Amino acid sequence: MTTPRVYKTDAIVLKRVNVGEADKILTLYTPNLGKISAIARGVRRPRSKLGGHLELFTHSSLMLARGRNLDIISQAETISSFLPLREDLWRSSLAFYAAEMVHQFTAEHVENYPVYKLLLYTLHRLCDTDDGELTLHYFELNLLTHLGYKPELYHCQGCDSALEPITNFFSASSGGVLCPQCRVKEPVARPISLNAIKVMRFLQESDYAKAS
Repeated sequence: MTTPRVYKTDAIVLKRVNVGEADKILTLYTPNLGKISAIARGVRRPRSKLGGHLELFTHSSLMLARGRNLDIISQAETISSFLPLREDLWRSSLAFYAAEMVHQFTAEHVENYPVYKLLLYTLHRLCDTDDGELTLHYFELNLLTHLGYKPELYHCQGCDSALEPITNFFSASSGGVLCPQCRVKEPVARPISLNAIKVMRFLQESDYAKAS
């Protein structure tokens, strides 16, 4: 089956880099193609029809033409501009962190619709909520889950015993929580309180509405 030269997709703008006199290379996250890179030619010119639709964090509908090295954005229409994220420095920093996590933790051309949906919901939530840190904690835990790195919060990753309701230890390298006995083998593991584990379990197992 021949791959169509021109295709359409929705996308969230994760990153933008200036190239040449008026172009930008954009890193985009899409529902069906995963992360892709594309070039927007002439987008930095004042009269460009693309510029306002390709701002950082913008959710847009795009038309692209396949290129030899980079696909070329030929048309763009904004679905959601997420304007509050660019007007408020705090919200902008949280959105940048979420976008950067998706950029760093995903490979190009690997479809992952749950990650796309999670990022989109997170950007909407960051526009509306005053508790951005809770939103980001929810995002972090569920991003790891959707990427296959769901932290184990009920059993020790060293001995597989059920965690006692005491201070245990979180180990990123082990992929979850260690009991005090197994922590001896991983001195870099950090203490984690019972309340912190309860919050993480709740965020891991709840949807946005319930978590907020």
